[in-house]
Amino acid sequence: MTPRAADQSAPAVYSRSTARSPWWTSAVVYQIYPRSFADSNADGIGDLRGILGKLDYLAALGIDVIWLSPIYPSPQDDNGYDISDYQDVDPVFGTLADLDRLIEQTHARGMRIILDLVVNHTSDEHPWFADSRSSTDNPKRDWYWWRPPRDGLAAGSPGAEPTNWASAFSGPAWDLDEATGEYYLHLFSRRQPDLNWENPDVRQAVYSMMRWWLDRGVDGFRMDVINLISKDPRLPDGPVTRDGPLGDPWDAVVCGPRIHEFLQEMHREVFAGRPERLLTVGEMPGVTVEDAVLFTDPARNEVDMVFQFEHVTMGPHKWGTARPRLTDLKASLGRWQAGLAEIGWNSLYLSNHDQPRPVSRFGDDGRYRVQSAKLLASVLHLHRGTPYVYQGDELGMTNSPFASIDDYRDIESLNHYAYEVGVRRQDPDRVLATLRGVSRDNARTPMQWDASENSGFTPGRPWLPVNPNFAEINAEAAMADPTSVWHHYRALIALRHDEPAVALGDFTMLLPDDERVYAYTRRLADVVLLVVANLSAANADVPIADAAGWAESELLLGNYPDSGNGLRLRPWEARIYRRLDPTSGFGRRISRLDDDIDKLQPFAEDRTAATLPPHQRSG
Repeated sequence: MTPRAADQSAPAVYSRSTARSPWWTSAVVYQIYPRSFADSNADGIGDLRGILGKLDYLAALGIDVIWLSPIYPSPQDDNGYDISDYQDVDPVFGTLADLDRLIEQTHARGMRIILDLVVNHTSDEHPWFADSRSSTDNPKRDWYWWRPPRDGLAAGSPGAEPTNWASAFSGPAWDLDEATGEYYLHLFSRRQPDLNWENPDVRQAVYSMMRWWLDRGVDGFRMDVINLISKDPRLPDGPVTRDGPLGDPWDAVVCGPRIHEFLQEMHREVFAGRPERLLTVGEMPGVTVEDAVLFTDPARNEVDMVFQFEHVTMGPHKWGTARPRLTDLKASLGRWQAGLAEIGWNSLYLSNHDQPRPVSRFGDDGRYRVQSAKLLASVLHLHRGTPYVYQGDELGMTNSPFASIDDYRDIESLNHYAYEVGVRRQDPDRVLATLRGVSRDNARTPMQWDASENSGFTPGRPWLPVNPNFAEINAEAAMADPTSVWHHYRALIALRHDEPAVALGDFTMLLPDDERVYAYTRRLADVVLLVVANLSAANADVPIADAAGWAESELLLGNYPDSGNGLRLRPWEARIYRRLDPTSGFGRRISRLDDDIDKLQPFAEDRTAATLPPHQRSG
């Protein structure tokens, strides 16, 4: 179904609320993983000119912001998150001129573009690190974290690492540099040495680079693991992990003692005083609701919103395959809605380049693939916050049936397989079964454009195998089918643009203990929205107050071709209703609207100017 026209009887002053809130409250961000999006030169790897050729596709979907995963020069040890030059484009993706053209054409279509900012670490091939490792007295030595071996142990001997920390990508978080006899810290790959943000020269070099990109027309940054940049300078040992003997470094590196100082300094040095309103989102593993309130409080000038991981890490560990209970998922998302209701802002996502496909993880990627993909989008996009769409989710793309370890490219997956099979002697078939469910490569299979060879992604050999279901699931077919997942996403994005209650309304969770039905309301002034969704393959009733009245209300959007029977939901059915609050008189409506506007005072700005592309804005 497509949304009906907005109720013309709604108070005209709704526009005041939208005009006084930041542009990104009613915006939708689309993440592009460039290697896998569109290949223009037949080398099997996506590139900037490929993205340029698909801008009209994104504009037709209604996207407001494009977020590009890293396109900088890189040895590609971690698919671009190991950067060797912050101020250029990797030749595999094109040139700076190609990026300039992409920025220009994105703005010409009324969209913004933000880059991935990866400054917790660099590549070991970055000139900064080459200087740093050249000698112990090089001026850039303390641009990274270097330490001698433990007292009493020779460098290179077992247990000689400065701390017991484990890397997120398996093995110790320290690597020995034979030339100098010291170890350097890498929380991720050994080819991703961590920058030492305690050094003010490091910070100023990063800020200078950021200003250079903004001056070039970039509209902001998604900041990779940005809450890890401040570390406890004592670098204490961590508690031993479940597998031993390595320890968990998180207590010493997550939201460290100077993190707020660093982000506030970044704001002053990079963003303050610029006439356009930019977008900053911090990826923050391990962040709590209380932390996020501080990070996103507009009065503190740190970041606009954060990516938190709570709802996508609900299992006992990364490699667990169990689907989270719906009540646990509701409790997590509801807690974040409540925690940032008065101060701060949520980012909304179920997937990205590091997560498996949501329809395979949370939905039903078989019989009910279309319905469950639409349902998950409906439930997510109607929350309070800024939604992020990962490429292909608007098609209902699924996890890929990788046949063997040779099909994988992700360093995290390859290291996990090597450790589980080679060190822990686990059954290779069982380890592969786990990878098929949660590997990051599930999100990185090429975008499925049409039913031609390689799904139209490339005329060459793709760097990662295309999901074999591309003949059924592809953009060309979806755009031609008005009942497709793509058209449902388009309707959800339009609803966020057109209905202020979606962007700005209060959130109230309903039925928190129901294991099948996800239900909540959004309210702004006298407009109330109800979202109901059945996350199961059986019919489910929605036992809420005034169910009959809601069933007779305006149905804005659903994922079945008809409105059904009352509030009895069919398998994987979702509906979005709207009505005026029957208990609210005109005076109470105006009073409540004034309260809603007051809550948004910290965000006050002219949305009309803010939503224009930068080249059309006045100061």
